[in-house]
Amino acid sequence: MLIGREKEQQRLLQAVDEEDSMFVAVYGRRRVGKTYLIRETFNNSFTFYHTGLAKSPMKKQLAAWRLSLREYGLKKAALPHTWLDAFEALKEIIRQSTESKKIIFIDELPWMDTQRSGFIPALENFWNGWASARKDVVLIVCGSATSWIIKKILKNKGGLHNRVNTKIHLQPFTLNECERYATRRKLGMNRRQLMECYMIMGGIPYYWSKLERSFSLAQNIDNLFFNPDGELHDEFDALYASLFKNPDPYITVVQTLGSKRIGMTRDEIISEAHLQDNGRLSEILQDLEACGFVRKYTNFGLKIKSAVFQLIDSYTLFYYRFIQQNTGGDEYFWSRQMGSPIYYNWCGLAFERVCLLHVTQIKKALSIFGTISRVCSWHQPATFEGKGAQIDLLIDRDDNVIDICEMKYTKQPYEMTFDEEQKVQNRRSRLIAETGTDKAVHLILVSASGVKPNPYSDEFQAVITSESLFEK
Repeated sequence: MLIGREKEQQRLLQAVDEEDSMFVAVYGRRRVGKTYLIRETFNNSFTFYHTGLAKSPMKKQLAAWRLSLREYGLKKAALPHTWLDAFEALKEIIRQSTESKKIIFIDELPWMDTQRSGFIPALENFWNGWASARKDVVLIVCGSATSWIIKKILKNKGGLHNRVNTKIHLQPFTLNECERYATRRKLGMNRRQLMECYMIMGGIPYYWSKLERSFSLAQNIDNLFFNPDGELHDEFDALYASLFKNPDPYITVVQTLGSKRIGMTRDEIISEAHLQDNGRLSEILQDLEACGFVRKYTNFGLKIKSAVFQLIDSYTLFYYRFIQQNTGGDEYFWSRQMGSPIYYNWCGLAFERVCLLHVTQIKKALSIFGTISRVCSWHQPATFEGKGAQIDLLIDRDDNVIDICEMKYTKQPYEMTFDEEQKVQNRRSRLIAETGTDKAVHLILVSASGVKPNPYSDEFQAVITSESLFEK
């Protein structure tokens, strides 16, 4: 039941069709469907398949490797004492295989790289000194520890430098893919419920796979996240521990970013979180961006380009706003929150994050997908003369137009009031004045439920509904 992933499947199959041996790296956050994609693409037919053991020492890793060797044909495989021995035994399986292409799939590779194990040099030796010289090996490595895959495999400065032929960064589902998945599983959800579910879970297929058809959305969320026995009750700690070997500093940065809607500069993060100004923070921010938890953008109009970092992961935002706050262990916490002021406040923020993850769909709805453009945000702090102004989504187009996107989540068509019209016009005029832009500035409404026509709604050059966000 593989939904979407057509391009990723095609790239995997192309690797098999190449004349030379191929080294493929598939990476992405926990639960995004990496292993499922590879298994389904090759119908579980591998010359050799092995999964590393979580939080296990080298001795246990090698013992597990021997079991895999025996399962895939080396019945009398001895226990390897080193990773060099382990890969030497793998060579024997490949030599014995009669398949035209030997597909080797090693899952959760980062777990196998234990301290002082010599795993990376052994992998280098296997690929550089043997497999790459053949014409029939397709080595596929995979892992949830995205930062490890990037540093040790994709950006390796040693023997594996530039050795990966194909890299696939598996992204979460879009709204379109989640809708197709929900339809396939007969969940019976309308688009508003699908949107709200996405605002909670993001596009993580595993989370969606746990939804029960017989439950309402509210019942499902309570059962999965707030029930002490729920399958996703302890997901936050497991998520960050799977991605980073030392998750605490990452969580500190994420929690700090979660306190500011517009995002923060590097200096602001250092000040707010009381962190040291060193290369370690830069590394943490790069890792969080690579894993899709944080987006890095430029504050439009600044002569000195100061990067701003913004937390955009739906689940993490939901965790801090609700799950972490459920200190009393209320199993029906979510159901009781629905309709409350904190719920509606969260809806607005969460919908904005969904829009930021679907800028492609917004551009298509504006018929500017073929136009070169840059996605930015803009923030002007408060002054003695007036309040501050911020724009979370700004599309700077090369056809001499800037689109200011106002994102509104309401259950009824959004009704523009006089006060809100004044705020929108203030942001527009402040942007023009502060940046000195000579481009046309268009106001765009991205609304979950469209807009109610009135004298103020004509201020928008275009209105995009959530229906457009469900497009491919």
